[in-house]
Amino acid sequence: MLFMSTDRYAARRDNLLHRLAKDGPGDLLVTNPTNVRYLTGFSGDDSFLLLGRSGTILISDARFTTQIAEECPGLETHIRPPGTFMHEATAEVLKQARPAAVAFESNHLTHHGWTQIAEASKAIEFVPKAGLVEESRQIKDAGEVAEIREAVRQAERGVAAMRAGLTGEMTELQAAAELEYAMRKFGGRKPSFDPIVAVGARAALPHARPGEARISEGELVLVDWGSTNAGGYRSDLTRVWGTARISAELEKVHGVVLAAQRRAIAEIRPGIDCREVDAVARKEIERAGYGEQFGHGLGHGIGLDVHEGPRLGPSSKDVLKAGMVVTVEPGVYLPG
Repeated sequence: MLFMSTDRYAARRDNLLHRLAKDGPGDLLVTNPTNVRYLTGFSGDDSFLLLGRSGTILISDARFTTQIAEECPGLETHIRPPGTFMHEATAEVLKQARPAAVAFESNHLTHHGWTQIAEASKAIEFVPKAGLVEESRQIKDAGEVAEIREAVRQAERGVAAMRAGLTGEMTELQAAAELEYAMRKFGGRKPSFDPIVAVGARAALPHARPGEARISEGELVLVDWGSTNAGGYRSDLTRVWGTARISAELEKVHGVVLAAQRRAIAEIRPGIDCREVDAVARKEIERAGYGEQFGHGLGHGIGLDVHEGPRLGPSSKDVLKAGMVVTVEPGVYLPG
């Protein structure tokens, strides 16, 4: 099991404060639970973080008092009393901090939530800012990379255990349940997302929901899954297994997708445009005549969220940098 030091969270907050000082208000109201965790180590929910020149204050409630003390020692907190709404507690903290202006996560805080806080916080200017913390999260340090690798190992061990007990009479739902249970046995706290197990023609659905189809009902079974480790870091893997002798066309498609993936991985390096990496895989699939059957981006960043920046896709404006962790998952989907 891996743990993050409190120094790491303090360094993240300092880096963000430095960016805020150069780019807009010096204070930021963080409302996305994942971003709060990234900056403090607090793994609970229903809590906001005010980060600014005057200090850092976690706004939460009495359910989390002990948890905050364990996960965030030394962090200043404001525990709202029973009957006090979050917008009221946030306004109280802002009145005490007295910033002239505060940025807020406009891609997370709802319009209703922003209006409530703004109305209760007179004379404070609210400046919408999107993606400030997410941009920092794209670059993983060595500890984060180790956490993601641990989540990958949990997923791999879980799927190996599930596959060893797989039978033709088992349904997609049963296989998905066995996979989730196995990952937890190997240390996973929860799946990165609801596991996908899809048999036969249903494997052509990129986000198929497991149902009552039995494993023996098709020549292929697709499994798309991941584990979340104790630190909240996630993995995202996909495998396609043959349950019988597959057709010549499917064998050909498998080779095309594998070649596309390998070529794209070989292109990954700091400084390359993400759309260029996507183009390498896409051209390989297009040359084989399956371009129209590859209808999504090549991959995405992964960390505390299963989908985060950067994005490997034809319209991506991201550039790869050292420390970024991305998936590379080309696909060809043949309906039926």
